[in-house]
Amino acid sequence: MPELDEKKVLSILESYGKDPQQLINVLLDIQEASGRNFVSSSWSKLTSKVLKVPLTRIYEILTFYSMFSTTPRGRYVVEVCQSGPCRFTGSEELVSWLEEALKLKVGETSEDGLFTLSRTSCVGACSSSPTVKIGDEVFGGLLRDSALELLKSFRDDNRAAREKFLCPS
Repeated sequence: MPELDEKKVLSILESYGKDPQQLINVLLDIQEASGRNFVSSSWSKLTSKVLKVPLTRIYEILTFYSMFSTTPRGRYVVEVCQSGPCRFTGSEELVSWLEEALKLKVGETSEDGLFTLSRTSCVGACSSSPTVKIGDEVFGGLLRDSALELLKSFRDDNRAAREKFLCPS
C-alpha cells in the first residue's frame, strides 16, 4: 500500500466537503488509507487546520473510540470479544491460541505487520460466541483449529475461506 501523503489526506477531507460534522468519517478514512491502521499526529494537525476543529477535539475522538489508534497497527486488527457470553464460552482460551499462533501478546503487532491483537467489549454476536472482530466483520464459534484457519484466510487474502466463520448479521 502506498504511503499516505498530504495530497491523499486533503482529498479525503475534500470528499466530505471539509465538513467538521464528518470528523469521525474523515478520521476513519485517513486511518484506513494510512496502511497501518492509525492516524498520525501530522494528519491530525492537518485535519484540525482544514476543518477548523480544535486538535484537542480530534484527540478526544482518537483516544475515546477503540476503533481508532494513534500508533501504527497491523493491517488486520483482531479484536477478541470480552463480553460475559464470550468469556463463558472460551474467549480467554481464544486469546491464548491467537497469541501462540501470531507469536505476540495482546496489544502487540506481528513482525510481518499483518496482525494486531486486542480485546474489545461486546460485538453483539453473543449467539456465536466466542467471537472476534476483524475490520468490519465479526467471526464466531471459534475453537483452536477454526481460529487458526481464520488467521490463515487473512494471511492468504482468501475471502471465501473465511466466510464460513462469519456471524449472521
